[in-house]
Amino acid sequence: MPDQQQRQTVAPGVERSLATAVSPSTPEHLYKKRTQVYPKRIKGTFRTLKWVAMIVLLGIYYITPWLRWDRGPASPDQAVLIDFENARFYFFFIEIWPQEVYYITGLLILSAIGLFLATALFGRVWCGYACPQTIWTDLFIAVERFFEGDRNARIKLDKSPWTANKIFKKTSKHIVWLLIAMATGGAWVLYFHDAPTVLRDLLSGHAPQTAYVFLALMTFLTYALAGFMREQICIYMCPWPRIQAAMIDDEALNVTYRYDRGEPRGAHKKGETWEGRGDCIGCRQCVAVCPTGIDIRDGAQLECIDCALCIDACDAIMIKIGRPKGLIAYDTDANIERRLRGEPNRFRLVRPRTVIYATIFALVGSIMLYGLLNRSVLDMNVLRDRIPNYVRLSDGSIRNGYTIKILNKASEPRELRLEAIGLGDINMSVVGLKNIEGAFILSAPADETLDYKIYLAIKDVSDLSEREIFNLQLTDLKNGDTTLTETMFITGNTD
Repeated sequence: MPDQQQRQTVAPGVERSLATAVSPSTPEHLYKKRTQVYPKRIKGTFRTLKWVAMIVLLGIYYITPWLRWDRGPASPDQAVLIDFENARFYFFFIEIWPQEVYYITGLLILSAIGLFLATALFGRVWCGYACPQTIWTDLFIAVERFFEGDRNARIKLDKSPWTANKIFKKTSKHIVWLLIAMATGGAWVLYFHDAPTVLRDLLSGHAPQTAYVFLALMTFLTYALAGFMREQICIYMCPWPRIQAAMIDDEALNVTYRYDRGEPRGAHKKGETWEGRGDCIGCRQCVAVCPTGIDIRDGAQLECIDCALCIDACDAIMIKIGRPKGLIAYDTDANIERRLRGEPNRFRLVRPRTVIYATIFALVGSIMLYGLLNRSVLDMNVLRDRIPNYVRLSDGSIRNGYTIKILNKASEPRELRLEAIGLGDINMSVVGLKNIEGAFILSAPADETLDYKIYLAIKDVSDLSEREIFNLQLTDLKNGDTTLTETMFITGNTD
């Protein structure tokens, strides 16, 4: 919120901004009404990086549902699809079945460890460049700036009475916000249905009810979180600022005000020496550009998202006053202490914390990669009948019943030979199928599951134990692929 003092020149060609920290390091009140943050536009290296990150990530989000990937006639051709109806998750050449949810678990573990590693190395770089809240807030602020102007113009507009011009600007901004929010909600829905089909159905009113519900929900959340709540999400709702303290140490790179160089701060007049004083002239440009409204000179703060816009703002001022850039920079607390002792900077990216995170990340990634490379496209689950455990037939044979579920994850149908291995002389029957030349051939449609009911009978069980372990084996007649499942035969012998 701007203060009431007159603008003051703090160096030749540099005026002090009226911006003050809305989240000061020593707040006057525990509870207070939100103070609106009006980030000032800035140009620079890190602002450019943020624009690039925003364009790339938004492009990935909006375009991905429209990418196609040929999986054969029996499977959908959408490259990334969460298909709840058929219980599948498709990601280009990878197809995840419900029985393989451990891959999703592994992906979540990788994401968490990757975030820990990035934080230990570069602080809250995720928050500043890749977090969805940051990305969409940046986009909404850009729209706001387009219609209402930069920081001072927006403050003036908000304080001015309602006129036709103000109504036009505010209405136009909110219309564009809503369109972006609807596009965001619509893109979200496209990940769960065939994109061209569901878009056509949405526009014609024939889409599933859940599609409209989630479209409305995601539209509302995007509009509210990026348009109104903004930094409040980062400060109060997101748990990561509180967790990150355990992820970093004094060797972690963070956006840092180098107080060893900047203090004592104060205005600088033309012709004055820089000896005996710091480089900070108190222009507050770092505060004016901050999207969370903090003063980086107050030190490490929960509200800082490491977006580095204050670096761009400070570097621009340093160039104007003829001082070296880097008064605010990515630095470590340890380096500040080293400089105060007269020692050179050291950047220790490799240290026990980062090595542990990197090792865990590599280990989990290797396990997942090995699992994917050796992933079977043919599985069989066997469920033995328990009521009754066994049946004694009229000829004295002991019979057990089983239900087998065949999972054919391939994109083509299979013909499979079923065998029982490890029980010796056994009589097999499959409900609905005939024995062909001493074997049962089961059909498995492409990319589907199919259940079969089978019965196994043994004529003489006198030499067998009460519970005999054996294997059921499926063999693909075309390529020879096999899958084995261990199960049990109950003989009824109690001796």
